[in-house]
Amino acid sequence: MSYENEKRASPALDALPEDAIPKIDPSLAEKIQEEEDAHLGVKTVEAAERVYGRYSKWFLFVGIALASYIYSLDGQTTYNYLAFATSTFDKHGLISTIQVAQSIIIACGKPVIAKVADVSSRGTSYIVVLLFYVLGYIVIASANGVGALAAGIILYAMGLQLLSQIIIADITTLKWRGFVSSMTSAPFIINAFIGSNISTSMLEHSTWRWGYGMFAILVPASLSPLIITLFWAERKAKKLGLVAAPARNTNSLLRKVWLYAEQLDVVGLAILGTAVALILLPLTLAQGAKGQWDNPSMIAMIVVGCVLLPVFALWDIYFAKRPVFPRRFLTNRSVVFAAWIGFFDFFSFYLSFTYLYSFVLVTKSWSLIDATYFNQTQTVALTVFGIAAGFAMRFIRRYKWVLTAGLCIRLLGVGLMIHSRGANASDAEIVWTQLLQGIGGGFASVASQVGAQASVPHLDVAMVTAVVLLWTEIGGAVGSGVAGAIWTNTMPKELEKHLPNLNATERATLFGDITSVTALPYDDPTRQGVIAAYGDTMRDMLIAATVLAVVPIVLSLGMPNWYLGDRQNAVDAADLKGERIVPIGAVAPGAGEEEKRAQVSDPEKAEGRD
Repeated sequence: MSYENEKRASPALDALPEDAIPKIDPSLAEKIQEEEDAHLGVKTVEAAERVYGRYSKWFLFVGIALASYIYSLDGQTTYNYLAFATSTFDKHGLISTIQVAQSIIIACGKPVIAKVADVSSRGTSYIVVLLFYVLGYIVIASANGVGALAAGIILYAMGLQLLSQIIIADITTLKWRGFVSSMTSAPFIINAFIGSNISTSMLEHSTWRWGYGMFAILVPASLSPLIITLFWAERKAKKLGLVAAPARNTNSLLRKVWLYAEQLDVVGLAILGTAVALILLPLTLAQGAKGQWDNPSMIAMIVVGCVLLPVFALWDIYFAKRPVFPRRFLTNRSVVFAAWIGFFDFFSFYLSFTYLYSFVLVTKSWSLIDATYFNQTQTVALTVFGIAAGFAMRFIRRYKWVLTAGLCIRLLGVGLMIHSRGANASDAEIVWTQLLQGIGGGFASVASQVGAQASVPHLDVAMVTAVVLLWTEIGGAVGSGVAGAIWTNTMPKELEKHLPNLNATERATLFGDITSVTALPYDDPTRQGVIAAYGDTMRDMLIAATVLAVVPIVLSLGMPNWYLGDRQNAVDAADLKGERIVPIGAVAPGAGEEEKRAQVSDPEKAEGRD
């Protein structure tokens, strides 16, 4: 509540002489009010926690479950359409380019959505995301070219997963957070089979367009219960006076827009997104450009992108009012290490996974449904063992060694793919590589997220989650970009090497349209040549992926091992309602050394300590 609001609410102040009431500098009062408004969404969540009863809380969990299910069904079906959608326009080689662009927009969109959730409310941010989602799938379903297809894919995925994780962090204590967070992925286990059958049926009996388009109907219907429950709780909390009304805003429309742009750091995100895009997109586009790497525009894009990175750093440090990476995050070891672990883990993952579905369609004589099941193997394992890791963390109250063990198992799975990539490798061998990566990834993803969230007060949870996911998504974009560069530069040479009897046009058709390869009999000499080319190209990507998978293991050793107790976080001794549950200087029962050192009056001092 601002000072002026407090004055109006207190009759005792009115009885004092005017000169006895302390004056507050208007500029300071404005800064205080801006700070309050910047975290209105967090205060609203904490107030809403007080109005939930037994049944309304169950409605909230049911809403989260429905949102998680439809997100899972989306992920388990639409990914399988991309190879066929791009092949419709003879642009199969552009898969990595589309995924790079998508990853960049998703990454830069996460802090924006997190800010909207903090400044307004969680319910409002869901509405914003839903609008992008529906619009994106409408654009995809009606696309008449690969450009429109890419635009729709970029639009639709603006943060549904992020919002679910933020809400779970709002309503769960640390000891349960890993388990509840991982449970939102449980639908992936069911949808690995349901989704595979749906996508296969769509491709065989309908069209990939309807496969995308049906989610424009299903998603709004599935998200409605959660959105309604969130708005109900927020409205009830405001009616009961548990949320201070924001000060009346007398600014002009232009000034309001500018203030929101400052809150979201639109300039910083635009510079960062542009820089990453200009560096990565030439890696996937150069092969198809006139003159390839001799084309001046390719070099110019990379040079400008590299120049923009220090420009972004200067903007964020000296000019941004609310930077994408606040200084308190940059000095927080948990946040920094979690972000870099996510970056290198996704870098490695997308190097091995971007063209894996296309690889098994070509190199294995599997049916379409079997190839689709295989494509879900890693996701199912990741989900099952993520839940197991979250449940284990509930009792061991630590996360660090769960994280390190998971990353080691993932490294083993990636390394074994170098051998199992061959067309003559057994089916069991290549499936086991995906299972191992899923087991390790399940442990690591849950543990790293909980570690980052534990290290900051509730006010920062949404932005920390967004920043870690932003850097993780950029790692994925880099991985897709490098995979695309290897694919587009190596595959044509390998096709020429293994199929010297074909002319350039015929080889270009085999490179650009996967269905022209899968239509050939498995023992056809042309297909066998393509299989050999695919195997040699995948080898280069997998060697790089294996080397990169070592880096997150080293970083995990430097993570603080926070105690996971009965609090919203490990640094300010507050419960889910924002109330302090342990007196300043006291230590909670069962607390470890990390938590003891975190019992200080100023959360900023505790942040980032081990």
